[in-house]
Amino acid sequence: MGSRGQITELLNQLEKDLKELEIAHEQYFLGTEKRLPEQQRQKFTLRMRKMNTLYIAQTDLRYRLQGIASRYNSYCGYWDRIQRQIDEGRYERHTSRIKRFAQTQSPTQKASETSSAADPVDSLYQELVDAHQSCQLRPPNRDQVASFLAKQEAAIKKRFGDKLVDFVVVTEAGKPKIKVRAKR
Repeated sequence: MGSRGQITELLNQLEKDLKELEIAHEQYFLGTEKRLPEQQRQKFTLRMRKMNTLYIAQTDLRYRLQGIASRYNSYCGYWDRIQRQIDEGRYERHTSRIKRFAQTQSPTQKASETSSAADPVDSLYQELVDAHQSCQLRPPNRDQVASFLAKQEAAIKKRFGDKLVDFVVVTEAGKPKIKVRAKR
């Protein structure tokens, strides 16, 4: 496999496949594709390893192969970082889609939400959601927050009796938390 023409053809194919892999990942990150192109990435990794084991006498072709390998490694780091952000709920393209959905809710849905805002759990939950969004974190489920507050109220009543307390949302070390404070 030492012919310059054959190696050039393999490098052209590698560049083309890398571009296709990049496009497939971007489509996944945008949400148009449902699955991560993991098989395609694994096949490309194997081809890169085989190409790296070849002896290429021509310096320009060796340099070109190293450039493709370097680009691929950079893309891998980028793809892994974006995937980690998606898993943590901090990836902007996905969160912006959620915000757009919330803005396009029908007026009857918004009216029902505002009528239930008189509930203290709802107002505290809304503060918690706002604090999570300002910290670029995914907010917890409303039912989880309601059950947590109910457990805390029971524990506080058991420990301190009928003392009046307030639940307040605070941000400590970049993380929103619910704190209990005595009412005055």
